[in-house]
Amino acid sequence: MPRHFSLTYDYLCPFARIANETVVAALRSGAAWDVTFVPFSLSEAHVEEGDPSVWERSPDADGIRGVRALVWSLAVRDEFPDAFLDFHVGLFSARHDRAADVDAAETLSAVAVATGLDPEAVAAVVAGGEPLATLAKEHVEAVDRWSVFGVPTFIAGDEAVFVRFMERHQMEDVERVLDMLIWVNLNEFKRTTIPR
Repeated sequence: MPRHFSLTYDYLCPFARIANETVVAALRSGAAWDVTFVPFSLSEAHVEEGDPSVWERSPDADGIRGVRALVWSLAVRDEFPDAFLDFHVGLFSARHDRAADVDAAETLSAVAVATGLDPEAVAAVVAGGEPLATLAKEHVEAVDRWSVFGVPTFIAGDEAVFVRFMERHQMEDVERVLDMLIWVNLNEFKRTTIPR
């Protein structure tokens, strides 16, 4: 029986990269997990009270970063699901290996092409507006239902936990988190220093 959970992401965050890449690698190696990848806009999380949401403004407005990448990822996730995992990892790699601007049209197109997608087809889905509406809906639900404040957050049932892994591709770290999600007597476990 597969374990069902959701995992939040924003391509701007290196810790989101570690968790999401680890989950993708585990899925590719046969992990019995049913995972929903949920977008969470770090730019939206930093909007001042009373200011319009990032999905109500131009993606090029000051202080808005990562939104165009999230919207493209949702277009791929929902309309081209067979390519999502490759596209997802590709955007994290573009951002964190090559320091590429993941909101730039050329970056998004290059990652799409590298994962076997037609960038014009993805752009057409984005232009239709549904991915932006999905970003707003899923981000707001994550905040309202699970009090999500950042990425990566693992969600299972009514439980959610924000986690920062220090190493990539450690499947056992994800298993530990999934086990701890059901341990509701533990509210917080935070190291005061990182032994490095």
